Amino acid sequence: MADVHDKATRSRNMAAIRATNTKPELIIRKGLHASGFRYRLHAKELPGKPDLILPKYRAVVFINGCFWHGHNCHLFRWPATRQEFWQEKIAGNTARDQRHHTALSAAGWRIAVIWECALKGKTRQPPGDVIDRLSRWLVTEDRELQIEGAQI
Repeated sequence: MADVHDKATRSRNMAAIRATNTKPELIIRKGLHASGFRYRLHAKELPGKPDLILPKYRAVVFINGCFWHGHNCHLFRWPATRQEFWQEKIAGNTARDQRHHTALSAAGWRIAVIWECALKGKTRQPPGDVIDRLSRWLVTEDRELQIEGAQI
């Protein structure tokens, strides 16, 4: 099936998709700051440019979009057009995520991943619950945390 947009329109639509300062990211940032946590944003020197870096806790936080990172939830659906392209693209994204997590872990960083479905859609959790769970994890010695949408 052909794309419903011409090449220029599709390019403009794709360019409008943000990589930083997304709504889920802003929710997490605002909540952590209100809880007294201080962080850096998108440190280019770290593998994967984590969304939040909390050096005091030796922790990084990734806030992943379910589509772009191939999360198995209701927000992810394979596109009907250009299926081979999208399968390669998303497989590449997940492989790159894994490489970055391995490198960060080897360097002594603790890693939290918050999935978009935890804050959006029919499986979203109250933002305060997500912030509380992340805040509790930060003060522990646990190496990893994943927060995703509630089971329905």
